Amino acid sequence: MSDTVSLPAAIRLLIIDDEIVFVEVLAKRLSRRGLCVEKAFSGQQGIQKLRHCDYDAVLLDLKMVDMDGLEVLKVIKIIDPDLPVILLSGHGASEAAQRGLAGGAFDFLAKPCDLDRLMEKIRTAVASRFRKEPNG
Repeated sequence: MSDTVSLPAAIRLLIIDDEIVFVEVLAKRLSRRGLCVEKAFSGQQGIQKLRHCDYDAVLLDLKMVDMDGLEVLKVIKIIDPDLPVILLSGHGASEAAQRGLAGGAFDFLAKPCDLDRLMEKIRTAVASRFRKEPNG
């Protein structure tokens, strides 16, 4: 019996983070690895994109100026309860990360994170979503 999960040809990823330079660099690096990356530079902008487009996973910063990442996570889980969200933080926010995981986040990584490790987390998150989707 095979436990293989068929991933989409191009994983659609939304990055929600108010650090513009970080997002631009990360998006470029992930795009080079075959991901289809969209960028949102605020929690509100990310929520608007989620309401209008489908994504396979989200990278979400915990600390943003306009909205706390945990607030954004709550809204994401209302819009799409099964959408995997990987939390990112450069602020050593282990308590916030634990609250995010309890609130439905798939995983947490500290910034800066290793790109290979991030890619593996994204693939694992997307695979978990496709395992949960009902057949037909």
